[in-house]
Amino acid sequence: MKVIEVLGSALLQLLILVTFSNSETPLCRQIGDPEIPQLYKDGDIVLGGIFYFHSSWKNREELYKQNLNFREFQFAQTMRFAIEEINNSTDLLPGVTLGYNIYDTCGSIPRSIKVALALNNNSENRSSNPEMPCTRPLQVQAIVGETSSSPSTISHFATCACLSDKTKYPSFLRTIPSDYFQSRALAQIVKHFGWTWVGAVRTNDDYGNNGMAIFTEIAEQLGICLEYSVSFFRTDPTEKIQKVIKTIQTSTSKVIIAFVSHLDMDVLIHELSNYNLTGYQWVGSESWIFDSQIALVDKNHILDGAIGVSIPDTYVSGLREFILDVMPLKSLNNELYTEFWETLFSCKFKQSKPAENDRECTGYENLTGVENSFTDMSLMPIFNNVYKGVYAVAHALHNILRCEKTCNKNVRLVTLMLHIGLFKIIPSSLADAVICVRCSLESWSNERRDACIKKKAVFLSYDEIMGILLATAALFGMSITAIVTVIFYRNRKTPLVRANNSELSFLLLFSLTLCFLCSLTFIGQPSKWSCMLRHTAFGITFVLCLSCVLGKTMVVLMAFKATLPGRNLMQWFGPTQQRLSVLGFTLVQVIICILWLAISPPFPSKNFKEFKQKIILECALGSAVGFWSVLGYIGLLALLCFILAFLARKLPDNFNEAKFITFSMLIFCAVWITFIPAYISSPGNFSVAVEIFAILASTFGLLICIFIPKCYIMLLKPEKNTKKNMMGKGPQKSL
Repeated sequence: MKVIEVLGSALLQLLILVTFSNSETPLCRQIGDPEIPQLYKDGDIVLGGIFYFHSSWKNREELYKQNLNFREFQFAQTMRFAIEEINNSTDLLPGVTLGYNIYDTCGSIPRSIKVALALNNNSENRSSNPEMPCTRPLQVQAIVGETSSSPSTISHFATCACLSDKTKYPSFLRTIPSDYFQSRALAQIVKHFGWTWVGAVRTNDDYGNNGMAIFTEIAEQLGICLEYSVSFFRTDPTEKIQKVIKTIQTSTSKVIIAFVSHLDMDVLIHELSNYNLTGYQWVGSESWIFDSQIALVDKNHILDGAIGVSIPDTYVSGLREFILDVMPLKSLNNELYTEFWETLFSCKFKQSKPAENDRECTGYENLTGVENSFTDMSLMPIFNNVYKGVYAVAHALHNILRCEKTCNKNVRLVTLMLHIGLFKIIPSSLADAVICVRCSLESWSNERRDACIKKKAVFLSYDEIMGILLATAALFGMSITAIVTVIFYRNRKTPLVRANNSELSFLLLFSLTLCFLCSLTFIGQPSKWSCMLRHTAFGITFVLCLSCVLGKTMVVLMAFKATLPGRNLMQWFGPTQQRLSVLGFTLVQVIICILWLAISPPFPSKNFKEFKQKIILECALGSAVGFWSVLGYIGLLALLCFILAFLARKLPDNFNEAKFITFSMLIFCAVWITFIPAYISSPGNFSVAVEIFAILASTFGLLICIFIPKCYIMLLKPEKNTKKNMMGKGPQKSL
């Protein structure tokens, strides 16, 4: 902090000269050029913004601005977005318009202090009035910025624990946790991995020095020894940065704790690349560890395997679109807009006097397909901190303005420390290796743990024994059904077939064939269409099957009731009504399946959880509600069939088909009741096999119980297949 005090004192002496005139009111005169904000908007209350649109600065006589910084431009856009949102709000600061004065510091601490004074002194108005009273109202009510800790006022990214001292910094506020927590977390990470001999590099400012001091204190308590601790700043001479690199080269520790700002890390990476210093385990602070641009400049993979602490991810609705909409900047600052546009699209406007090889800007370039630090939204957590900072000021102003008497600002933002993930490292077989590469989800480590090999993708196929057996069973069932159909067709005019409603019998045989056939859709590699077909086809064919069984059961009941005196119920459940009942029951399932496919259909997915060495290719259900609705409706019809058949089981022997329907429904219900726990507990492609088995078992149950006894009569006991026997007038019992 001594650096800040010295700079502040010097700048105060340089910028402001207090003179006393003959009048009682002292006047102040500013020496030097006034500071003009890069972006500004008038308002009843004005907020200040300090960002660095450029990453370096020299005197005006030389190059004033260099290296346009898209990252800070995004921060400024976020501040503008929050202010526009508040101005459009009817609840927060109604009738009050917020304005802003946003300055560019070019990454220079002296300039940061200079523009902060300009915000307080209203320096842009001094060109017309060089002498103004020294005592006057503040120009702005709050200043958002800067990104770094040393020159900050209300900060979205200044984490230095030193700024928490309210006796020294009573007006400082922030929307990001202090390094008091981060430094401890980094020490715990180092301790967790058993690294007890480490080196340390830090930025030579309040952020790096205070953060590393806390880390060093906690590390010593945890038994971690620092071989060296060196500092540098991005504006240091190259010789000093090379000295830091030489310290790293000559050290014996292979773990480096880097409490460094992202700008300083950018400088350090470029120097490290010249020496090809790879093979180190980097542990980084939040300023650079999750910055995607740092990863892009690391061409030599020096930082591969780096770990650290980052800010939890978040999302601000509408912010991305606002940031990328840069056209309004043209009216705010045409010069800045021109420079920004030329840098963003690598072109030159005519007024910029483009060189011969420069592409000319049209002003209508599109951001579609542009990938750079401006379109990269990985820093959304920090954008959110800027957003919260503006809203904190707005709420404080809102509370003050609605107070009739003196009241305190009582706005409090709570930032939670969240558990945001788990990082797994695969051990390396190299002795004392510190860089571990995590294999992708579709790969896994070989036995030597020194390479990633592709996992085998597995699914229930026709090439494996289980798939062959299930497919064979399905084809066998289809063959038996076809044989039964032929037998029934050849005996279609006999009393036994006609008495048991031949139309429903043939429709039931057709639906049983479809049930056997649909089981084959579960075998083979899942695709978009097969996933949708297998469950819907299964659901519809089974409902068609059960609708036929339900129709046959109701025919038995109606036929018996019709034999009683004064009853003629069959006229109410004739062939037409039977067809409509089958159609109606099936149509309900069709509607359920259509809704399932329309809202959230099944889709092919890769299961990485069941086995480490394999990828299970399977069909995800999409909507679990849709799947269980299909099964639930099938279960409801089966239960209804069972109840009606059970009630009809003691009717005269002429109508004892109800007994066989009861047996078939018992088998059907038993299969599907046991299916549910078996399906849920079966891993990977075994769950598919369980579902196929349930389909085949229940279908065979219906086929055998309902049709095989009749085939037995037609083929082996034809003497019982007579009208007299079916009417119950003979000594023999009919089936």
